[in-house]
Amino acid sequence: MNAPKITAIIPTWNEECCLGEAIQSISFADEILVVDSHSTDQTVSIARQLNAKIIQRKFDDFSTQKNFAISKAKHDWILFIDADERVSEELRQEIIRKAQKNRGEVAFYVYRNFFFRNRRIRFGGWQTDKAIRLFDRRYCQYDGKLVHETIETKGPVGFMENRLDHFSYRSRDHYAAKLENYAALQAEELYRQNKKFHVFFIAIKPPFRFFVHYFVRLGFLDGTAGLRLAYENARGVYKRYVYLRRRYRQDQEKGS
Repeated sequence: MNAPKITAIIPTWNEECCLGEAIQSISFADEILVVDSHSTDQTVSIARQLNAKIIQRKFDDFSTQKNFAISKAKHDWILFIDADERVSEELRQEIIRKAQKNRGEVAFYVYRNFFFRNRRIRFGGWQTDKAIRLFDRRYCQYDGKLVHETIETKGPVGFMENRLDHFSYRSRDHYAAKLENYAALQAEELYRQNKKFHVFFIAIKPPFRFFVHYFVRLGFLDGTAGLRLAYENARGVYKRYVYLRRRYRQDQEKGS
């Protein structure tokens, strides 16, 4: 039997700083598809230079964008990575092996190594960070969440032994902007679920998130980096409820 072919997909928006390395790390894929949200930098040009297939689509939410990308793939086995992620040689070999000789699994979790300014973070919850990155689209799709979307599967899910490298923290401003974007989408999701705002959320939940990341999950063992990440994630929670409160105030203004 012929070995299953793999389509690798990278969703992008203004990723000129890191897209080239991401594409090179998945050069083993039979098809590389870049789904771009109308970048204004050199992202599309870089993708073309590296012979990736490019589809541009206005971004609405992560689940819809990714499910759209899956529908455009040539092959059933899908490998998803973000532009700030890298597939090592060891993981590359394992991905090919899992797709060719899996034991009935329809998807695979991959643990991720989180890097803060090129230094690996080992605590704060990042040590257990994982996501489904390789799957058979005939049995899998994203769950429809606006942010922090997950794969819904119809079949067994396995685990990769090798890890995916994740260089999410480029700078303080970049990381804060990324978390703020997530916060806005999470607030919209809470609003659609009719979750009401309460001042308790702003007063209690951000400090609790900091406490969990920094103390419970041992973020303090990563030193200054652990402190910075705990703070930024707590701030992201704070912004989520600021956006949710703003959403309900907009409704009040329309009704008045």
